[in-house]
Amino acid sequence: MQRVTITLDDDLMDELDKLIEERGYQNRSEAIRDLARAGLGQAARTSDTRQPCFGVLSYVYDHASRDLARRLTSTFHNHHDLTVASMHVHLDHDNCLEIGVLKGPTSEVQHFAEHVIAERSVRHGTLQIVPQVEKNTLEEASD
Repeated sequence: MQRVTITLDDDLMDELDKLIEERGYQNRSEAIRDLARAGLGQAARTSDTRQPCFGVLSYVYDHASRDLARRLTSTFHNHHDLTVASMHVHLDHDNCLEIGVLKGPTSEVQHFAEHVIAERSVRHGTLQIVPQVEKNTLEEASD
């Protein structure tokens, strides 16, 4: 194991200490190792843009924003080949949450998600990429 020294600003350190307490880590090193693994895993999942994947796109938007719901619906219809399923949730009087399950080449899924998140009055959006595992890969792993 190697020892590394890093410098973090006070606000980031406070957030890290809260995470350590909430999740019950024994020390900062364990928490930072887990966060590094998670970050490296996410980077690896999105590095091969040709690899088929599943994506979970979630975003919150102002449903009263002019033409936004129509534009979002059109975007999903125009990319029907990437869309597996979607769910709409009314959060409050002004805000809606949409969750879309996507499937396709990583680059196309990412591009589609970026387009949706960039729409005006979409207040928050995230995409979680899950690599599509081949059946043969699963069988080999279980042997």
